[in-house]
Amino acid sequence: MENYIAIAILALILGGAIWYIIRAKKSGKKCIGCPESGNGCCHCQEKK
Repeated sequence: MENYIAIAILALILGGAIWYIIRAKKSGKKCIGCPESGNGCCHCQEKK
């Protein structure tokens, strides 16, 4: 029974992460982890 609970929790976490990434990409963010990416100016490429 504990295995099913652990699998369900991991599936929810993974599903939430995938949902967040898809939603962020559809909204036009270039770098999901960058707070400035929503403004159209993302300096993530310059930092590398």
